[in-house]
Formats: sequence, C-alpha cells, structure tokens
Amino acid sequence: MSAHGSSLGRVTQEPAAQDAPATAARMNTTQRFVLWIAILGSFVAFLDGTIINVALPAISDELGGGITTQQWVVDAYLITLGALILVAGSVSDAYGRVLVLRIGLIGFGVASVAIAAAPTAEFLIIARGVQGAAGAFLVPSSLALITSNFSGAAQSRAIGVWTAMTTSAMIVGPLIGGALVDFASWRLAFLINVLPIGATLVLLARGGFRDTRHADASIDWLGAALCTLGLGGMVFALIEQPNLGWSSPAIWGPLVLGAGLFVAFILRQRFVRSPILPLDLFRVRNFWTGNVATTFIYGALALNGLVVVVYLQEGPGLPATLAGLASLPMTILMILFSSRIGALSGKWGPRFFMTVGPLTMGAGALLLLTVSTEFSYWWQVLPSMIVMGAGLALTVAPLTSAILGAIGPERSGIASAVNNAVARVAGLITVALLATIVGGTLDLEGFHRSAIVTAALMIAGGITSFLGIRNPPREKTDGTSS
Repeated sequence: MSAHGSSLGRVTQEPAAQDAPATAARMNTTQRFVLWIAILGSFVAFLDGTIINVALPAISDELGGGITTQQWVVDAYLITLGALILVAGSVSDAYGRVLVLRIGLIGFGVASVAIAAAPTAEFLIIARGVQGAAGAFLVPSSLALITSNFSGAAQSRAIGVWTAMTTSAMIVGPLIGGALVDFASWRLAFLINVLPIGATLVLLARGGFRDTRHADASIDWLGAALCTLGLGGMVFALIEQPNLGWSSPAIWGPLVLGAGLFVAFILRQRFVRSPILPLDLFRVRNFWTGNVATTFIYGALALNGLVVVVYLQEGPGLPATLAGLASLPMTILMILFSSRIGALSGKWGPRFFMTVGPLTMGAGALLLLTVSTEFSYWWQVLPSMIVMGAGLALTVAPLTSAILGAIGPERSGIASAVNNAVARVAGLITVALLATIVGGTLDLEGFHRSAIVTAALMIAGGITSFLGIRNPPREKTDGTSS
C-alpha cells in the first residue's frame, strides 16, 4: 500500500479489495460491505436534495422572502458544500474514509434537526450552510471507498450500482417529503434523514473497519477559507443583483472581493505544500475534460430540478407531493439502467455514452416548451421526463467512471471531491442566476426560458465529451491491454 493508498480494510476478514481485484461479475464480502456503506452514506445527501426542492414554496410561504429566500436556502448549502468538499477529499485521503464519513453523518444529522426547528428564514439559511459543510464529507468519501476497493470493469459496475441505489432517494424524497409538506409540515420532512444516518453509523461500528492515517498530513485551511468566502461573495452578488442592481456597492463590492479571493485561492494552490485543489490533476485529459462536461451537465440538472418542482406548484398549482414526483420517470430509468450502463461503459469506454446522454437530455429539456396555460402533465411534462431520464441513465455512471478512472486509486478521495465540487459549484451558479434566467418571476415564460438554458447547457456537455474524452485501452481476456 502506497503512502496515500487505500485507507480502508477489514480487521477480521481478508485484505481490502484493491489487493485482490474482483471481476466485474463478482464481489467479495468486503466489497459488498463497502458498497452498501458507500450507498447509504451518499443516500442522505441525495435524499435532502430532493426534499428541499419540494419544500421551497412552503418554506417561503411560512418564513417569507419569496424567490430570494428560495435561492438562498438552496445556495447556502451549495456554497459550503462546494468549498469544503475539497477539504473533505484531502482529509479523506490523509486521515481515512471512515473518520470522514462519521463526521459527515453526525454533522448532517444535527443540522437537519436545526433546519426542522428553524424560527426564521435567516436561521434556516445558516443551518443549511452547516448542513452543506457536513454533506461535503459524505459523497466524496463514499465514492473513494468504491474506487479504493474496486478496479477496472468491476469499478465501473460498482459505480453503476451506487448510482442506481442512491438515485432511489429521488423517489423516497419527493414521496415522503411531499406528503409531509402537504399533510403535516415541511419541518418534519428534514427529520427523515435520521434513518439512513443511523443505519450507516451502525454498519460502520459493526463492520470492524479501520483507517490508515498519515502523521505528516496537513490541511490547507486558509485555502478553504479563501474558497468559501470567494464563492460566497460572488453568489451573494448574483442572487441579490435583481433586487439591488449592478450599480449598487452592495453588489459589485462582494462580487469583486469574492472574485479576488477565489483567484487568490487558485494561486495559492500552485504553491501550498498540501493543496486542497491539486492543479496537476487537470493535466490528465479525461479528468479536466470530464469536469468541464460536469460543469455544463450538473449546472443544467440543478436548474431544471429546481425550476420544474417549484413551477409545478406555483404555476399549475400541483400539490407538493405530485410536483415532487413529476420527475419520477427519470429516477426509475436511472435505477433500472445505471448499473448496466456502468458495466457497458467499462467494456466499451465512456465517450459514446457521455456524448449521446447529454444530447438526449438537451432534447428532453426542449420538450418542456410544450407546457402551456392549458396544462397537462401526461402530454407536456411526462415525455420530457422520459427522454431526460434515458439521457441521464446514459450519462452519470460513465461520466463518474471516466473522471475517477483517469486518476490513480491513491488520489481517489481528492479526485472524487474535485468532481463533486465542480458539480455543486455549477449548480450553485445556475441557481444563483435563477432570477436572471427566468426574468425575475417563475411564470410560464420564465419556465420556458429555463428549459432553453437547460438544453443549451446539456448540448454543450455532450459536445465537450465528444471532443475531449478518450476511451481507455480495452482489457483483453488474458489481462493485457489492446
């Protein structure tokens, strides 16, 4: 095991799977255990992401603030998540995946309780920021468990299974969260996080796992502060600009200061001893190209996911439960096909899937232009959800495999963290620009504008993948590369 090798092993069982890679068709006991912990650890963050979109209209109705409150409730989470997810990746590689998972799970649970008890919009926004900081420790460490314990085609298949299972949160979240919003209170919707958090902590405690920690490890906390404050300043300006105008010092001041701090963060990463954003990763073609594609694709997904759920409640007037379940076909297609697509991507390479998938989603987004004042879910929204679901199933597992497969397992934690940070920051920016995109009000015209922007971003992601992604050499049956 190298200095930054896999930090996870079983105390009472065979060595970790990277010492004895399994085939795509078979997982040993340790690998199965690792996969379920990774799934449950990430499930919490995905669950919360679906609940918040369903609950936004009810939150702004009770606590006030309209579309600005809705933007901040989403972006407060994404700011801390996008910034600290990089630190979490470094901590994961340096101190161990299990420690990072435990910190994230406990912090996420505490923040969820605080959100449920929020007396004001300001308190809720702060609690969402804390929740984002905790969430930063969940997804990258979960994916790092997989990349450290699986290799080759088995890794692609495991990521496909992880994708399919965690996507089930997109069914549970709207169904339970929407029912609670409609028939009880949006506050109760955030307490259901406690169940998967408790289950994961129990598995970690009973699994006999241990972490390998490095005495010389150091974390760039100054870099983390620069990144967080830089993103925060720019996002504040983007969200508040429609209210105050670009000429206001309260807008251009934070924008310029935030941009300066973020540039300082990037420059610092070139010279600091232990960077939280290792710039040398971007010398790897599939890694940097995949992250550019991620920026377009996940920015579009965040915009579309928020706009569809909120508009269906505020436009046609659907109840929260039905609005949340409007994208159910996307989720079902993801669950049914992600594992299979992941396996095919490991066999044939990710380029085809990463090209066709986003282009398909772009076409699906354009179908939302059929939504009119004479609203019909079955003829105007459902076709879009089916087409977008097919494209999403084609995209997610190959995209993740292409990016993480381009980087060695000893740096899987930070590679996963960078990709997740890129995805979250992309969503952060599109949500911050929501008022500008929709023209100030999320009416039918604004909804159509959002659909066009979503399609444009998706198409850009597909073109980027086609031009930039390279398929890795195929493995022959005798283990050699072709």
